[in-house]
Order: sequence, then C-alpha cells, then structure tokens
Amino acid sequence: MFEITILGCGSATPSLKHMPSSQVVDHNGKYFMIDCGEGTQLEVRRRGIKMARLNNIFISHLHGDHILGLPGLLSSLSLNDFTGEMHVYMLPEGIDVIKQTLATFAHEPNYTLTFHPLTVENKVIYEDATMTVETFPLSHTVPAVGFLFKEKPKPRRIIGEMVEFHQVPLRERAALKDGADYVKEDGTVVPNRLLTRDPEPPSTYAYASDTMPCRSVREAVAGVDLLYHEATYGDDKVSQAHGRGHSTAREAGRIAREVGAKQLVIGHFSKAYNNNEQVLIDQAREEYPTAILAYEGLRIKC
Repeated sequence: MFEITILGCGSATPSLKHMPSSQVVDHNGKYFMIDCGEGTQLEVRRRGIKMARLNNIFISHLHGDHILGLPGLLSSLSLNDFTGEMHVYMLPEGIDVIKQTLATFAHEPNYTLTFHPLTVENKVIYEDATMTVETFPLSHTVPAVGFLFKEKPKPRRIIGEMVEFHQVPLRERAALKDGADYVKEDGTVVPNRLLTRDPEPPSTYAYASDTMPCRSVREAVAGVDLLYHEATYGDDKVSQAHGRGHSTAREAGRIAREVGAKQLVIGHFSKAYNNNEQVLIDQAREEYPTAILAYEGLRIKC
C-alpha cells in the first residue's frame, strides 16, 4: 500500500469548493501528513483517516494556508486521548510560534510531541525500514521545501509451491527474500532464482507546492512514479503566478513531461478558477496528457 489522499488542494484562502493544502500518505498502514491548512482535522474525519496511525507531519513552508490547521490538530489529539508519538518537521522560524500557540491555548499534550527543524536543501529527514523522506528546495516567495518519499528496495517474493517442493524450513525463508540460495542437508544447492521471484520495483512520490518552475524541483523529481505539482494559475495569469512564486498548470505539465514522471496530479488552485478548473487540466494535459485534477477525497496509488 502506497496511497495519497488529498485533504485540501486550494490556494491562499479557503473557498466553498476547496480546503487549503493538506494530504496524507498511507504507506503500509503508516500515515504521513503533508501540510496542514485550516480545516484539515475536519477533512481527516470526513475521509475516515485514523489519527492513531499518524506519527509524522511535514510542513513545506510557513504560509498560513499550509500551517494554520496545525495547532488545532495537535490540540485535538490530546482531547481524543492520543498517547503515541508525534513528530513535526518544519522550518525553525515556525517551531517557536507553534509551541507558544499550544502553550497559550491548548492543554499540555498527553503524548510525546517532537519538533524537527528543516533546512532548505536536499536532505533525508526521515527513514524507517521501508522508506525515506527527503526535502528539496522550492522557489517561492518565502523559504520552502518539497518532499520526496522513496520506498527502499523490496524483498524477493517466495514461490510457495517451490519452497514446499524443496522442503525449505521456515527459518530459512527470510534469507531467501534477501537473495540467498538454499543449501540442503546433503549439500545440494537450490538457486534462489528457482525459489523466488523478482520483487516489485520501489515506488516514489514527490510533493512540490508552492513553487515556480526551477532546476531544483526538476532534479529532485526526475523519474518519480507520482508527482503532485502546484498549478495555481492558468495561461492567462503567468505574470501573476511568477510574481507570487507559483506555477501555471501548463508549467506543471511541462515539468512532469520533461522529468519523465509516470503520473501527475495538479493542485493548489486559485479560487479564481473555482467555476472553470477544466481550463487548468486542459492546459496541463496539452503538455502531459494523463494529468489528473486534484480534489478533496481523491485517493491515488503510487
């Protein structure tokens, strides 16, 4: 399981159509939140996301539409008897603000809350047994980072009927997944290729919002399986997009095509297009024909 759920894909201010930026990555039942705009905790409930599985929140930058939902969400965790660990990754200028907000308006959390300061660079900020998360620089009006989720190589897949035929003991099967041959008691070597299949290739997901088109994004997201790229404006507002540190839908499509992304989702839409988002997806698809338009509740697999 490697699935992304969109909780909010609007820009700047909430509208009647879209919530501000937020999404959840589900990797084998472990949840990771990216950005936390206003109303995120309501969307979490609407989409049936179990907060007990969420232990890591990544904030891309310190504009309100990406962070103002965080104090409320962290406060509600205590009220809902969350007792695990929560790790929040964000630029250091925002950490003291969130701490002070919680100290002023919220109860002392009954869970372990740890903040991790980010820097605007290419850097691994999270790692577990199956995945890493890396930051990469964005080009926005304030310091901002994107996030790259990378699965680690997967173990080989055991062929059930073959391990039964060769009577491979259970204690030996973990080694088979790592590529080892099986040596029988009489010294006969059964090659690993007869007992296992190649694993599925590892998947990658990149989140790039908010940003103008730039080299650091292109380099970081090259060849990803799934790219979420902001597409705040259409062709009619190119100068406005760049003046505010954003991209157009066409530029998002062009980047996805140029870097060889296997799939593209566009989001972070200006409310100016609430009644005509079709123009955004049409322009993106002129560059990348299979582009997908984000919406609240969209679930897409890597």
